[in-house]
Amino acid sequence: MGRRPDSPRPGSTGQAQIELIAGVPVLLLAALLALQLLAVGYSQSLADGAAEAGAIAAADGRDSEDAVRAGLPGWADARIDVDSADGEVIVELDPPALLPGLGGHLGVSSTAYARAAGDG
Repeated sequence: MGRRPDSPRPGSTGQAQIELIAGVPVLLLAALLALQLLAVGYSQSLADGAAEAGAIAAADGRDSEDAVRAGLPGWADARIDVDSADGEVIVELDPPALLPGLGGHLGVSSTAYARAAGDG
């Protein structure tokens, strides 16, 4: 007596469920990693723009730190460090982290420099 062609092979009836159970956590981890990388990239872009705004403000004789903070969204207020001297503005920003405590390890930094139009 032979096996029907559409019947499952012996021992393979639970294989799909096991592959699904093993595959879902891997997919979730890959999605988590992709989202964290997007958050870091977005934070780098924000830091670049804020540093440039701060340098332009310093060249105009305004307070560079106020310009940096004005160029960032509200969530960044507690995550930013601004250092400025002689037209150079350094912005360090900790991106939002999907896992607690991870943001401090993934910080981004940007530097911009501008001088006043009257400077040589």
